Amino acid sequence: MLNKELYRQLCEREPSIPLFSQAWWLDSVTGKEGWDVVLVEDGDEIVASMPFTIKKIYGLSIISQPILTQSLGPWLRKSDARYSRKLGLQKKRIQELFAKLPTFDHFQQNWHSDITNWLPVYWLDFQQTTRYTYAITDLSNLDAVLSNFDSSYRNKIKKALKIVAVKEDLAIEDFYKINALTFSRQNVSIPYTLEFIKNHDLILSQKKKRKIFYAEDSQGKIHSALYLTWDANSSYVHMVGEDPDLRNSGAGILLIWEAIKYTAQSLGLNRFDFEGSMLETVEPVRRDCGGIQVPYFTITKTPSRILKTALFLKAWKAGR
Repeated sequence: MLNKELYRQLCEREPSIPLFSQAWWLDSVTGKEGWDVVLVEDGDEIVASMPFTIKKIYGLSIISQPILTQSLGPWLRKSDARYSRKLGLQKKRIQELFAKLPTFDHFQQNWHSDITNWLPVYWLDFQQTTRYTYAITDLSNLDAVLSNFDSSYRNKIKKALKIVAVKEDLAIEDFYKINALTFSRQNVSIPYTLEFIKNHDLILSQKKKRKIFYAEDSQGKIHSALYLTWDANSSYVHMVGEDPDLRNSGAGILLIWEAIKYTAQSLGLNRFDFEGSMLETVEPVRRDCGGIQVPYFTITKTPSRILKTALFLKAWKAGR
């Protein structure tokens, strides 16, 4: 049986596989033929897996992170072995996964924050950069969660409640419009098409893994929108949109609060992930909403000397 079919079956029965590594998620962001997976088996049981995407760019084979996908990297079956034995298994299984990858000229993946041991690939001459998402990791007491918001943000929520009404399930075409405004405010082109987002949203809707919240005033103007996704362990702020002319209403902070409440009360989950951000202008919003830093690894390797030189020159010019 092909690896991908075995992996699809694994995803159906294994709730510990994160949202962004699910086979159906990869179908939605790359197409069914746009990704592959390597597996490690022990007898008849899959004990490790790692999905990946590989593209040919100017004749070079590039393994990289798919769009709108926070993390990939290895999934390892949990072990009850003693600590030293557990580390030994991690080394063995991660290195087996990487040995099964096709030949590549450049590799870059963001690993899920659950994977905290990158030594097995350090020994294979890979490099690591620590990045951060922000998360609220205990939603058992929503009053305590709200009290961890900065006081100015709690006031914004009160202000927004007098200006807008929170509604659900905005049409994806309308979400895309306000999502695009967020990019245009930063003078950046939106990195995906409406057709792509419609297909992505259709799959998420079919899997019942998304909810779109939006804030609308009495004149029918949409101030802000938030696209929430989730798996068995956490919810994620997948995408947001905000009308730059209406930002002062506080609607964006209100929607974060509504999404947190939905996560705890409707989904029964205890973790809310802001999905970043490393952007200096966005990071204060995450921590002022009570988010704590959660480190994760970006793993890279560039065997191609030509590409390595090009990447070095690009970084050097950016730093001048």
